[in-house]
Amino acid sequence: MSSFYGEYSYVMDAKSRVFVPSRYRDELRREDKNFLMLSIGLDRCLWIFLPSKWELLANNMQLFKSENKEEERAFKRSFFGNACDAQLDDQGRILIPQNQKAYASLKKDVLIRGVGNKAEIWDAQAWAKYKKDVMEPAAEKFGKILDL
Repeated sequence: MSSFYGEYSYVMDAKSRVFVPSRYRDELRREDKNFLMLSIGLDRCLWIFLPSKWELLANNMQLFKSENKEEERAFKRSFFGNACDAQLDDQGRILIPQNQKAYASLKKDVLIRGVGNKAEIWDAQAWAKYKKDVMEPAAEKFGKILDL
């Protein structure tokens, strides 16, 4: 089963294109596809899915169930309405649409981080703040309860 992991630093060019890590492109080739699915994620980052993972997600609406139907509809509208297929160009880059770029406050320096079933695109400064404020305290907490 394919998964995304690791952290990669890139510079987004003036046309809003960013390189996709070669390891992720290899996973995409195994699916015999030339595009990734891209949507807004949580915490002001973008989510990248392999087409097969996206299809599983889209076909499993149970994941999006909430007792608050208004919130459920709002999340589905946001998540699926902001999704697109991101074609890889000959250099292995994808184009970040303007609405997604604005949502994630992407500037020039970006990070791509694998998180298992998907990857995330972060503005480098936003990631540094999130890492310090949220991730490091969470890792410390889990470090006390996990025995890996």
